Amino acid sequence: MKGCCVIRVKEEEEERTEWRTACSDRGIRQACATMELIILSGGIVVLPVLAFITSFLFWPGVLLKAYNWFVRCRLGLVVRYSHSGSYRFCYSSRGTPGGATPSLLLLHGFSASKDMWLAIVTHLPRGQHVVCVDMPGHEGTSRTGAEDYSIQGQVTRIHQFVQSIGLDKRPFHLVGTSMGGNVAGVYAARYPAQLSGVTLVCPAGLVFPTETKFIRRLREIENTEESIPLIPTTPQELDVMFKLCCYTPLNLPRQVMRGLLDNRIPNNDFYKEVFLEIVGEKSRHSLQENLHLITSPVQVVWGTEDQVVDVSGAAVLEAALSNCRVALLDNCGHSVALERPRKAAKLIMDFLSAQEVSCENAKKLS
Repeated sequence: MKGCCVIRVKEEEEERTEWRTACSDRGIRQACATMELIILSGGIVVLPVLAFITSFLFWPGVLLKAYNWFVRCRLGLVVRYSHSGSYRFCYSSRGTPGGATPSLLLLHGFSASKDMWLAIVTHLPRGQHVVCVDMPGHEGTSRTGAEDYSIQGQVTRIHQFVQSIGLDKRPFHLVGTSMGGNVAGVYAARYPAQLSGVTLVCPAGLVFPTETKFIRRLREIENTEESIPLIPTTPQELDVMFKLCCYTPLNLPRQVMRGLLDNRIPNNDFYKEVFLEIVGEKSRHSLQENLHLITSPVQVVWGTEDQVVDVSGAAVLEAALSNCRVALLDNCGHSVALERPRKAAKLIMDFLSAQEVSCENAKKLS
């Protein structure tokens, strides 16, 4: 191995307990709190409560979007837009560049959005400058055509985004997960001077020594009309997708599942177009093909129970990169940002701090 350091992380029981109980307990706590408010206010809050209940029963998708808006506000994240010609990028950000640590740019995975990072941002220092962007075609970013959805096409668009908000004025740290990890790695290969480092979380785009059942299944249905496991159309298929992506069961209420599905289904044709691009010949092994061009310090974070892209990919990165650190998260699946947000945030910030120390030592030696 070339100067790489492997750290196997034993997860805190406290975080695992929080994850198991949060979904089941939240509804009970909210109901009790609502009843207390009604009693204390003499019924003044009845109308808002009725509005909440009606939304939960009939428009759960709208309520989920409202919840994300609330969390963004609580975290101090502001939704903004930037343009590169006629192309529009939607992103959320907090803080300003130029702090003690480099800015963070976070790239989400397939069919997600900038809001998938909310749980991790919760555990980042309040003064950390962070930018979460909707990937090409996703959520509020322009939806164009297949040329923008390949990995190389996405890298080009993200580069335009970086320029549009002036993030390239000083080196920044790039974080990507799954599809976003593939994009982040290729970005590091193409634009090394812009980066202080890169974090790859369960990245796609490698030649894996061990293939998951999911990858083998994709090969079987590649030229058929069968449904893609990551593009659910029914509650049952959504449940299968969550079981595929998460090691720890979610146990979400039925209405929450319905809301998530309601928000996804209108985009399913787009998701299929993107999926066919990123698993196609041009993009399937993009990260693998560009590893020799990556010179930035690299951090790799991977769940040992990943059923989407096998954890054996960590060894591939470890062997190919001369300046990397690997953290393996036990009892964690593909959705690290969802299952281990506190640990992921700590790993990223620790890596940033270590890179700052290395830079300072290098300056002293020179």
